[in-house]
Amino acid sequence: MRNKVTVVGAGNVGASAAQRIAEKHLADVVLIDVVEGIPEGKALDLWESAPVEGFDCRLTGTRDYADTAGSDVVVITAGLARKPGMSRDDLLFKNYEIVKGVSEEVRRHSPETILLVVTNPLDAMAQTAFRVSGFPKQRVVGMAGVLDSARFRSFIASELDVSVENIQAMVLGGHGDSMVPLPRFSTVAGVPLPELLPAATIDRLVERTRNGGAEIVAYLKTGSAYYAPSSAIVEMVDSILRDRKKILPCAAYLEGEYGIRGVYAGVPVKLGRRGVESIVEIPLTEGEKQALQQSAAGVRELVDKLKI
Repeated sequence: MRNKVTVVGAGNVGASAAQRIAEKHLADVVLIDVVEGIPEGKALDLWESAPVEGFDCRLTGTRDYADTAGSDVVVITAGLARKPGMSRDDLLFKNYEIVKGVSEEVRRHSPETILLVVTNPLDAMAQTAFRVSGFPKQRVVGMAGVLDSARFRSFIASELDVSVENIQAMVLGGHGDSMVPLPRFSTVAGVPLPELLPAATIDRLVERTRNGGAEIVAYLKTGSAYYAPSSAIVEMVDSILRDRKKILPCAAYLEGEYGIRGVYAGVPVKLGRRGVESIVEIPLTEGEKQALQQSAAGVRELVDKLKI
């Protein structure tokens, strides 16, 4: 029997993730959304590509959570983008209600699943899913660091004109301004990045990584990134379903690790069939540690507003 993955939200990120999951033969996919016709139409369109692309994973589009029952992984991409005149707090509370409602349905229909949260603000929404679902912390994880690290790696590859496969990079902390790229732990074919690029160049690449999403929004004008985010989702889904136990930067619930307690923050984790199997603590400089704790403090501020 094939694995089953539900993707909540049939927008660009969700539909692209569904496509990649099926094309990589990872699982049957249920695409669910509140908008009539969108998940059904996109799932049918994707399924009609199967004879050409050569995959047998079935795709189902629905608005009924009963169709998601027994999912191995549920990916939550549903949420609103910030609109003109909407404050950050408005967005926070609206997406809280969306993720809360989704988490309640998931708990009802797939009580043994692993929840992978993508909705922004990422860390606070992961905490929402964790509290509302009542799942153990190992089975609720957020996606941000994999995407940010991929962006950092792509920029390093362009700068050095080398294969992206030669590059490993690590970005911790929250998604956005508070992220904490770690050049010391970034390598090119095993060579530490600071030995290959001057500090000023690394700083420029770090800043571009922090603004990676905004740079794409500036180009698109009316949309945001979805190809790279969907790839990051699928790397995590792949590590879970195939029990690869990859060490990936993910938003995980911390209980003292890195001096942070009671909130979600982006840290290296071992990701396998049971979800977050362990948190990997790497030695940080005082500056890096402070930056990570500052990022977590920003999450705590949002969590306190939501009273979760």
